[in-house]
Amino acid sequence: MNFYGLIVAIATFLMIGLFHPLVIKGEYYFGVKIWWVFAIMGIIGCTASLFLEDMTLSIIAGVFGASSFWSIGEIFQQRERVRKGWFPKRKKD
Repeated sequence: MNFYGLIVAIATFLMIGLFHPLVIKGEYYFGVKIWWVFAIMGIIGCTASLFLEDMTLSIIAGVFGASSFWSIGEIFQQRERVRKGWFPKRKKD
């Protein structure tokens, strides 16, 4: 049996589950100014995928990089969701 597809699917599912709260909490505490953190993580993930010899790890690193890049757009969309009242806005001290 070949478990590579299942491993990649589980890793992708977990990454989506990780990035969803990262975007929400990141926008809540820092606003959209942290977009560059996701960009750096995306560059690191995609670059790592080019140099990893193990196919499964390479794919997982690529998915991590793509998820990081996707989060850049999501953080700006999260700002709009907060503006519409769908998510709480952080009260400034």
